[in-house]
Amino acid sequence: MTRQPRAPHAPTLTSSRTLTSSRTPARHHPRPFTATRAPHRPPAATVARSPAAPAGSARTVTVPRPPTPRPPARAGGAPARYRGAGLALILVASFMVVLDFSIVNVALPSIQRELGFAASAVQWVVTGYAITFGGLLILGGRAADLFGRRRMFVAGLIIFSAASLAGGLAHDPVLLVVSRAVQGAGAALVAPAALSLITTGFPEGPERNRALGLYGATASVGFVAGQVLGGVLVQFTTWRAVFLVNVPVGIAAVLLTPRLLGRSHEERARRRLDVGGAALITGGVAAVVFAVSQGGVAGWASPVVLGALACAGAAVAAFAIVERRHPDPLVRVSLLRLPSLRKSGALILLLGLWNGGEMLVLSLYFQQVLHDSPLMTGLAIAPQGVVGFAAGTLGARLAARLGVRWLLVLTNGAATFGFLVLTQLPATGGYSPLLAAVTFVGFGTAGTAFGAMVTASRGVADDDQGLVGGVINTSRQIGAGIGAALLPAIALTASHGAHTADVGGDRTAMLAGAVAAALATLVAWRTRGAGPTTATTRRQS
Repeated sequence: MTRQPRAPHAPTLTSSRTLTSSRTPARHHPRPFTATRAPHRPPAATVARSPAAPAGSARTVTVPRPPTPRPPARAGGAPARYRGAGLALILVASFMVVLDFSIVNVALPSIQRELGFAASAVQWVVTGYAITFGGLLILGGRAADLFGRRRMFVAGLIIFSAASLAGGLAHDPVLLVVSRAVQGAGAALVAPAALSLITTGFPEGPERNRALGLYGATASVGFVAGQVLGGVLVQFTTWRAVFLVNVPVGIAAVLLTPRLLGRSHEERARRRLDVGGAALITGGVAAVVFAVSQGGVAGWASPVVLGALACAGAAVAAFAIVERRHPDPLVRVSLLRLPSLRKSGALILLLGLWNGGEMLVLSLYFQQVLHDSPLMTGLAIAPQGVVGFAAGTLGARLAARLGVRWLLVLTNGAATFGFLVLTQLPATGGYSPLLAAVTFVGFGTAGTAFGAMVTASRGVADDDQGLVGGVINTSRQIGAGIGAALLPAIALTASHGAHTADVGGDRTAMLAGAVAAALATLVAWRTRGAGPTTATTRRQS
């Protein structure tokens, strides 16, 4: 019986990427040839004639390879060897922005004398910065998501440094206030971009927690260091130095950013910035900051303050309507519904309230009651920043051991205890051991900031991390504005009509700080679970 030859068939590609020739006779099973992918620019795979194949049947089959995909770059991430230096750069820039909250306060009397500010107008040096910073934070966070975090980080540093130079050279009150407002706008780009560079540049887990701990520690030191550094600069140089000191730091950060932070290669969807929503939320937050900053000056029942609050309410209501109808809203409702973000925002708001109010009240207490110099005042408060820095650096370890929820309960409880001790502030004498209670407040402030940032950023997609940073920073700024107006007003009211707060009023203000910290402890206690572990809020395409 004559065997009929088999019809030739094309080689087949198996699921294991093995190429075999079906021209081989059925009774023979040769070893298949395997195409192996080379690590770089692999050549096309070829199949040569099998040794057992009939003569004349050899042929070469070329199988095109798909291009090797480039591994995705981390958003804002640099190569691993630069990651530590890049984080240090981010922390320095954040420190500079936070420092400007308090460093100018010490220089206000000198500014008022030299530039001829009216007593009721000099506070605009602080208010002008607060309004633009608080009002533009959410817009700055979304701009970082849409246009690039590193790009917005650099743009904010350039604006902040240029405005600092203008403020340091100003010889006119109006120019100084305008410079401070522009400075706040630059800070509103830097702060959320810096936070989102950390949350997207480090994987969720212990590595990100350590970076966020250092970020919170730097913020705690910055608030306190402003008092010390401001006192040193004003006492030994001039008030202009509190502005000019930012210029070389900002320039160095701008020059180092391309090398240390690298370039982001992530693909961004082409989306338009929600201009209407941005204008409404910016106006609403700015009105709130203006109202709380003017409440202690003009009175909470004054037409100016009530009008600002009414405008803020109308702007926020209109913002909610616009966002529901916009195809690509500035703030998606689904993001705001996250319990982790809402509770983190509440914690940061209360933290800003007690921190902003406590720093101002204690500064006035040391200078007006104990008659200390601005430099000695800063040195007396310095232990709070030192302990806060330690708490931030150890935050990741504590969170790994206790869990974020119990860490927040511990840190807010420590802040509550510290404020209760400070309700016994001494009326006379030098430095009292009771004042060491500021270390408990520092530990609670830094630990709460760390835990809240970890909770807020967990489970949020990279393309929303900038917005999360804007929401967190806005909450702290609004809280600080409320605290800076509320706690000194409580101290003055409890002083029974005195022109300056006495020790009894300062003790009452510390009790108000304890109430805020206790409320934060309750919020932390009610925070269930550690939050999602995946990016649950990723935008649906």
